[in-house]
Amino acid sequence: MNIHAKASPATTMSPAEWESRVDLAAVYRLVAHYGWDDVIYNHCSMRVPGEDRKLLMKRHELLWTEVTASNLVKIDMDEDLDERSGVNRPGFTLHGGILRGRGDVNCAVHVHTRTGMAIAGLKGGLRMVSQEAVRFFGCIGYHPYEGITEDFAERERLIAHLGSNRAMIMHNHGVLTVGKSAREAFILMKHLLEAAEIQLAMEATGGGLIEIPPETCKKTLLQYEKHDSGRGAADWPAYLRMLDRLDPSYRT
Repeated sequence: MNIHAKASPATTMSPAEWESRVDLAAVYRLVAHYGWDDVIYNHCSMRVPGEDRKLLMKRHELLWTEVTASNLVKIDMDEDLDERSGVNRPGFTLHGGILRGRGDVNCAVHVHTRTGMAIAGLKGGLRMVSQEAVRFFGCIGYHPYEGITEDFAERERLIAHLGSNRAMIMHNHGVLTVGKSAREAFILMKHLLEAAEIQLAMEATGGGLIEIPPETCKKTLLQYEKHDSGRGAADWPAYLRMLDRLDPSYRT
């Protein structure tokens, strides 16, 4: 036995933390797979199990396709970090603030896709004109643009505007989703971007849009909740299998 052999990262932390790292690395890879990433910019984050005031996020200089479970950076969300910590300060400001203010969620996804930024520039916001949009009926917040998210003072306003919602449109900026799990935050982002794309395509026709009545939205929202707590959870292992076929290095 080589007593000088380097220990595997998976053996130097709790199984729960390692699982969270794998899941978060998978989210980064999935976002890149769907083309929602922006070279090294924008971020996803995960609360560290058993360490509620610490979070995991991507090292600043890495492409999203280079993120792995072991190279995620663990940081204290209460610190005032500069970029010598290895992470992007605007990303830390946003994600650290959101996870500090929402103890009920463990994962956040934030992207700047053209579709997301387009919906973020519309005064009317997200409209209930598709089944995907109904996921966010009565549970989407809006935050006005304040410039690049570097000022820690903005955190309180971000938290206030997100409220108890599962998503937030950041005006003239981008979109954010949060969830109790990596699966939830990712799936919500997928549906939010799909809902935005569908709405923009409808509005581009110049025709009248069919709005889904509030009572139907409420009914469908309950159906989604039942789906997510049951058979819906089977999609996350399927996404991981897809990633494993494409490039399993996210697990390392």
